[in-house]
Amino acid sequence: MRNVFYRFSNAMARFMYGRNGSDQLNAALLVVYLAVCVVRILFARSFAVASACHLLTILLALAVIFRMFSRNLDKRRAENARFLSWWYPLKSRISGVRQRSLDKEHKYFTCKNCKAICRVPAGKGKIEITCPKCGGKIIGKS
Repeated sequence: MRNVFYRFSNAMARFMYGRNGSDQLNAALLVVYLAVCVVRILFARSFAVASACHLLTILLALAVIFRMFSRNLDKRRAENARFLSWWYPLKSRISGVRQRSLDKEHKYFTCKNCKAICRVPAGKGKIEITCPKCGGKIIGKS
């Protein structure tokens, strides 16, 4: 019985050789697919929404399958790189906002000139901050 699974895994490895497989863009498309499935279930009584969601789920599933089994690795890597160049800055911005909201010992100010984030201790009253990046002045209450 173990031999059957070993042979099957080898056959799958040979089949997937030279193909794209799964990457971050495929994972994101699968998350969107699941979200659309949930919306479709929630709005099942509305024919227009349910049919639009049904069409969108079919298109997303086809896109994931096409990208996974594609042999054009250069194009799939370029698509993934474009997605990551958009996703990583957004992800780090969201993570930074979350971390700053959890930090109760500091107050954060954003420079109007260069958009740098300056951190100062909380509870010091009205202060003037000099931006370390561009030298601009920020006046605020800490």
